[in-house]
Amino acid sequence: MADGEPSGAYREFKALVEAADRKFARARDLPLYGGGDHHSRKAFKAYTRLWRLQQDRRRDLVAAGLRRWEIGEVASRIGQLYYARYLRTAEPRSLVGAYVFYEAIYSRGYFAAPAPANASASAAAGGGAKHQGLLIRYKELRFIARFLVVAMLMRRAEAVDHLVARLRSLVQESKSAYPKTNFKEWKQVLQELDRFLKADGAYKGSRSLRYDNLFDSYASNLASIARFHSKRVLKLKEAVLTSYHRNEVKFTELTLDTFRMLQSLEWEPTGSYQIAVKELTENGTMSDQSGPSGLIDIHLSTEISDGNLPSNPQRAIIYHPTVSHLIAVLATICEELSQDSILLIYISASGLADQNAYHKYASSSSSRLRPASAFSINKPNSHTGSDDHVWLGPRGNGGPNNLYPEDLIPFTRYPLFLVIDSENSHAFKAIHNAEKGEPAALLLSPRIASAMPGVESGNGGQFTYFLTAPMQAFCQLAGITSDIDSDTYANAENILFSALEQYEEILSTSVGLNIVWGQILPDPFLRRLILRFIFCRAVLFYFHPEENGEHLPTCLPGLPESVSPNAKAIKTPVLLLAENLVVSNRFHFGNRT
Repeated sequence: MADGEPSGAYREFKALVEAADRKFARARDLPLYGGGDHHSRKAFKAYTRLWRLQQDRRRDLVAAGLRRWEIGEVASRIGQLYYARYLRTAEPRSLVGAYVFYEAIYSRGYFAAPAPANASASAAAGGGAKHQGLLIRYKELRFIARFLVVAMLMRRAEAVDHLVARLRSLVQESKSAYPKTNFKEWKQVLQELDRFLKADGAYKGSRSLRYDNLFDSYASNLASIARFHSKRVLKLKEAVLTSYHRNEVKFTELTLDTFRMLQSLEWEPTGSYQIAVKELTENGTMSDQSGPSGLIDIHLSTEISDGNLPSNPQRAIIYHPTVSHLIAVLATICEELSQDSILLIYISASGLADQNAYHKYASSSSSRLRPASAFSINKPNSHTGSDDHVWLGPRGNGGPNNLYPEDLIPFTRYPLFLVIDSENSHAFKAIHNAEKGEPAALLLSPRIASAMPGVESGNGGQFTYFLTAPMQAFCQLAGITSDIDSDTYANAENILFSALEQYEEILSTSVGLNIVWGQILPDPFLRRLILRFIFCRAVLFYFHPEENGEHLPTCLPGLPESVSPNAKAIKTPVLLLAENLVVSNRFHFGNRT
């Protein structure tokens, strides 16, 4: 190695790392909504240059002292940029980009601690090396947590299982290797992860939550849907998703409710795209413990796209916002809405400041024969003395943490589709007929969740579950806790498919359909939410022996009577589904009219 060339390459590498890190920090600190894409592009450009340098000059850089974890850090930053782009743009190819880089980092062990050659070498390493080892260990822990989120969104069940086991063993190894360091935070992360995966059975074996043209589109109704195109049609292009409950099911900053809802607002990739994804992700699993990382292509996300599908709606996923923060986000997004767009606002939040309120609501320990035992119907929300808001706050009780319907009314100058999952959802009926320009569409959860006696169902919001995974929600409601025979489950899926197809036909041919629903019915994502609302309302109607509005979801404006739970066409599929799953004795079909 002549003329100090390796050290020159290393100095260039370190300078590029510093410049790229500054751009990364700017991109990371920006909110994942509104403007700011130029910061992301600058960061990508910086890391592209950096990545090419380490590929082209790897031998020189290693000779000059470049360590494997430094390469892993660069690749991890690129993965984080891809994931941030996915959250900002809802582009599935960006999610694939994050997965490919994370997969390559993991399979090549870039953050794995090298074992000392012998005991004397270990002793000679000294405290400085041990401190650096601890810092690298923290990098690896954080990396695996990020990789887990991406793997869950990609529905890679085997990868999730493997990463969970690795994270668990790594925490144990860390406690042994660094006994003076407190890893309590990571033990809590493991507890959150276990709780999240236990609650979310959707990632194993069941159908994707994303919109699949094969299962969610009904060719027989296309002509009926098309008639609405002669009038004003609104498209879902923006959504704001937030969930705020104390002690709710979550992993990192992704709550179970928003995890389900964000997937339900995406298209399921089609065949050619899936093949490309498979090839790329398998490419990333190739082991390369010493050679250059040329297999990872930083431009991979621009080389694959699904031309058969339109773009996904963009989403702003707001983790545990304050009321003022949420309002600021809504104001920013509304300013950018196009004339043919509608904004979906999804809020899952408690109406109670009591930390146990959400668990009372979500798990609904009350018997279906004595529904009032969970919440008093005559004196709702006695903990706060008020039921006219939802509560966004970590502790205490007071006005700054309360989100009132009046807070959202100014945004009705724009078309809104509002979904509220809360025991105080009924308060938001006040928005109806109080709009400032555009009539809003509202889907409001029941005030009291339903459950079989003795069956734990604290898996996030029940209403959200029905809107995003109606088959699993039905099974949970009916108390089906054991595995279902595959043929039986397939028959149940077919019954649900036929039911929703029939509901869509009734709705799209109804002459009394309110214009608010008519102008959004052509949008596939919103139409699916409406159909699942109809199914949810019918199921809960027949689950209880007596009519009680506290147990039923509400929509405003009202839907036609032809899709009410009493209608034979709505009731029959629910009955067939219950009979197929051998749970009809848990419903009350005979004495409900």
